Amino acid sequence: MKARLTAKEEEIMQIVWANGDLFIRDIVARIPDPKPSYNTVATQVKFLEEKGFLTRKPMANSFCYSPAISEKEYRGSTVGDLVARYYDNSYSLLVSQFVEDDKMDLDELKQLIASIENKRKA
Repeated sequence: MKARLTAKEEEIMQIVWANGDLFIRDIVARIPDPKPSYNTVATQVKFLEEKGFLTRKPMANSFCYSPAISEKEYRGSTVGDLVARYYDNSYSLLVSQFVEDDKMDLDELKQLIASIENKRKA
């Protein structure tokens, strides 16, 4: 997946990921004030469907929208793109950046290494 979410689209996806299947009116109700219009949200939902983030199924005279990909899948794709673009496809360079910027301490690094070792053993 190469499509990226705009800030407004991500806000809608966060609502759908957190709540599951929703109608547009349900999405609008969960957006904090000041709320956009129903038509604005409907347009954004349409774009999300076209980008492959949402699927819809007809229900009565409306549509119910569901996530087509999980939040975890999207995060993984986004991180992968970031690593490819800025870190020459090297996750170790990314982690090194965190260490250099004091955003990750030695204990966190040890936990990360232990987690990797445990996954490899499994």
